[in-house]
Amino acid sequence: PFGSARLPGDEDAESGLASVPSAQPVVTVKTGPQVYNEACVACHGNGIGGAPRLGDTATWVPRIAQGLEVIQKHALEGYTGEQGYMPPKGGRVDLSDGEILDAVTYMLDESR
Repeated sequence: PFGSARLPGDEDAESGLASVPSAQPVVTVKTGPQVYNEACVACHGNGIGGAPRLGDTATWVPRIAQGLEVIQKHALEGYTGEQGYMPPKGGRVDLSDGEILDAVTYMLDESR
């Protein structure tokens, strides 16, 4: 024979070494404050593009009045309105829906 096949975990007969299994990626879920500080603060920190600033109750009241489902939909899917533009997931499509929604909850809690 010209070679042999080995499965992960099989010992290498010639060297006596076990083959190294592939590393599995580690998934770390970010909290609402972490997502805000890494992504949302870029616009919601200074009101860029019409974004309501964190803690500015007056600009959040009309949005909150629309209901949580509307706010969540705008955060996930994006929104263009008279006051500005919100890209889907704030432009951070690498974040999960849950991470974005946790950031929304954080921003609402800080802005009521």
